[in-house]
Amino acid sequence: MGGPVIYIFILCYAVSITLCSNNQLVAVNELTANYSHKNLSSVPKSLPSLTTVLDLSYNDISILLPIDFSPLSKLKVLNISHNKIAKLDTEVLKFSQDLEYLDLSSNSLRNISGTFPEGLRHLDLSFNSFRTLSICKEFSNMLQLEFLGLSAEMIQKFDLTEMATLHLHTIVLTVQNLLEYEWGSLQMLNTEKLHIVLSMERTVPNAVMYDAFKTSKTLELSNIIFYEKYPLFWHHFSVFVTNSSVSTLTLNNVYLNWGDLVAVFQAVWHSSVEYFIMTDLYFWSIIYKIQFDYSNTLMKAFTVKHVHIQIFEFDQNDVYSLFSEMMILNMTINDANMVYMLCPSKTSSFIYLDFSNNEITDDIFQGCGTLISLETLMLQQNKLNKLSKVAIMTSRMKSLRNLDVSQNPLQYADGEGCYWSESIITLNLSYAEVDESVFKCLPANAKTLDLSNNQILTIPAGITKFKALKELNLAFNRLTNLPDCNYFPSLAVLHVEMNSIQSPSSDFLQKCKNVRAINAGNNPFQCNCDIRDFIVRETQSAGHIVGWPESYTCQYPENVKGILLRDFHMAEISCNIAILLAVIFIIIVAVVISVLGLYKFLDLPWYFKMVWQWTKTKHRINVTNKNPPELHKKFIYHAFISYSQHDASWVKSYLIPNLEKEDGSVQICQHERNFVPGRSIIENIINCIEKSYKSIFVLSPNFIQSEWCHYELYFAHHRLFTENSDSLILILLEPIPQYLIPSKYYKLKALMAKRTYLEWPKEKSKHALFWANLRAAINVNLLPPEEICIV
Repeated sequence: MGGPVIYIFILCYAVSITLCSNNQLVAVNELTANYSHKNLSSVPKSLPSLTTVLDLSYNDISILLPIDFSPLSKLKVLNISHNKIAKLDTEVLKFSQDLEYLDLSSNSLRNISGTFPEGLRHLDLSFNSFRTLSICKEFSNMLQLEFLGLSAEMIQKFDLTEMATLHLHTIVLTVQNLLEYEWGSLQMLNTEKLHIVLSMERTVPNAVMYDAFKTSKTLELSNIIFYEKYPLFWHHFSVFVTNSSVSTLTLNNVYLNWGDLVAVFQAVWHSSVEYFIMTDLYFWSIIYKIQFDYSNTLMKAFTVKHVHIQIFEFDQNDVYSLFSEMMILNMTINDANMVYMLCPSKTSSFIYLDFSNNEITDDIFQGCGTLISLETLMLQQNKLNKLSKVAIMTSRMKSLRNLDVSQNPLQYADGEGCYWSESIITLNLSYAEVDESVFKCLPANAKTLDLSNNQILTIPAGITKFKALKELNLAFNRLTNLPDCNYFPSLAVLHVEMNSIQSPSSDFLQKCKNVRAINAGNNPFQCNCDIRDFIVRETQSAGHIVGWPESYTCQYPENVKGILLRDFHMAEISCNIAILLAVIFIIIVAVVISVLGLYKFLDLPWYFKMVWQWTKTKHRINVTNKNPPELHKKFIYHAFISYSQHDASWVKSYLIPNLEKEDGSVQICQHERNFVPGRSIIENIINCIEKSYKSIFVLSPNFIQSEWCHYELYFAHHRLFTENSDSLILILLEPIPQYLIPSKYYKLKALMAKRTYLEWPKEKSKHALFWANLRAAINVNLLPPEEICIV
């Protein structure tokens, strides 16, 4: 349980580095403060009291004082590596009893007084200038300690005796300046892993190497670059490893020739080592064929990374045959400039092969039938070009389940053969520059497909269904919509983030019932009705939308850019055509009813009729006055009024006063004042009608009861037709039902049916328009009267 805790604090420290400001000496927040690489000569003052992570590495600090850390009672991680501290009194940490991670490596420490906080889990004192390891006597009570870094010029059993009670996970020992070593000292340590950093200038006593192989199950050795000065080193190394109980052996930064390299492999092959790792391997001299004994090994995995070959002409089969015939489970050859790998000559036991970051081409393992146990093959970042050849390569690997060919410039052309191993369930084709044609050449039984970071625009129609596919990664492509689940009936997890999806189909969440999780974040969403339906379906879906809601924002239109889809709302009426049409219909009906109501309430027909009549009359008058016909010369009255005696009060009180003007410019002919005595009534009627420009008839039920009114109407009607003049004006004073009009008044019925008449409005608000219209109808320029109406 100890190891993971250490790594948690290391990760915490790493995160604090990323949060720092590179330009100002300020605390990032109340928990993490980074002052690394600031050329500080002392610990900054006024640090926040809640600081838990403090990084002071790579500065010029030489002295630590108790006041420097007295406010930091919450401090858990302290890194003061790569400074100039020569001595330390642990009293400076007495106020930081919660401290769990302390890095004092790469200083100039020679003396430490006092005791460290007992809660420390990680203490690094490596790469310092200690004369002895006497400080280790103070570690016996640090029962929580898991990682310990040490360095000294003299290593003795006595100094390490009291540490025997500690059960450590990792000890790092730097011996660049080692002058004296007592046999058996390292074997006093109780640790799962021992990492010794050797001197780059000189070798170490054989006793150190012997004890190192006897101390722990996991051993790591760094900086083995002195073989030219000490040619017997690798011989001794082979002896030590052969007689050790180490199960995991790591060699870092190693310089050796080809013969020594093979000898090391052979020694480790016949040892207790199960996991052999080499990183930063440099070798030169002539490469030649060396016989290798592949019998009797416990090795399970071999890893070599970052190989630097300084030989340019050699038979590559001499190198590749050494590795291809190893009967082990796992092999990793990474970043080794490898261009090929031989097919094993007999059935191989490989279940895991990793040849990433090399120069391998499509020719690898073509026609190879001996890798029948291989389950995982990693070929990312190589020089593979044809997807069809990759597929054929796998066709005889009957156990292959996982294939990674990402970061290769792969292409597929229609018509090329595509014969995958039927056992493949996971395929990684990310960063492969493939387009949508790749769907025509994929393993049919795959359960996980990674096609991210490619050039895929769409899922082509008519492709074979991937019935077993459960996870599909299409992130960082050029998709414009979500894929059709008909081709992926078992799909459970979908990644389509960072594409060009503007309006994801709402049907996807409804049709893809098996999808438990979808990540569609960081797409340029067009916030409209389609996206609204998607949001609604999301709330109803049982699946999980990864990154919701922070990764889902509107990109278009501009007025909603940046709004979270969760906060985007559109009214139901804007997106439902049926509701929209219904509302529009209701509004139209309401408007029509309202207009009709106003039409009726305000009596708008009457106003329209009066205004139209007034307009026509004014137009006629203007035309008439410009070109007065000879006919006007005979008129001496503007209008003759015909009415029933029962309506005389209205005529005398309203009609005549509103038509005649005080200046006498309007002359009205009325029988009571203008009929000539002695003449017959008929003669007076005819004479007045002929001498008047207009004849005004005041219609009412009383009018149709008057015989004289009937005569007057008859003569006026006769003039209408004989002279072809528009001389009649009908005023409807009171409504006259058709059934009340006698049959002998057929002319009146005809006139009311064909001619526009003026209705006397009961509302006073309408009177002004009525009189204006009537005055306009009789308005005409007449000559001065020369005669009166004479019988």
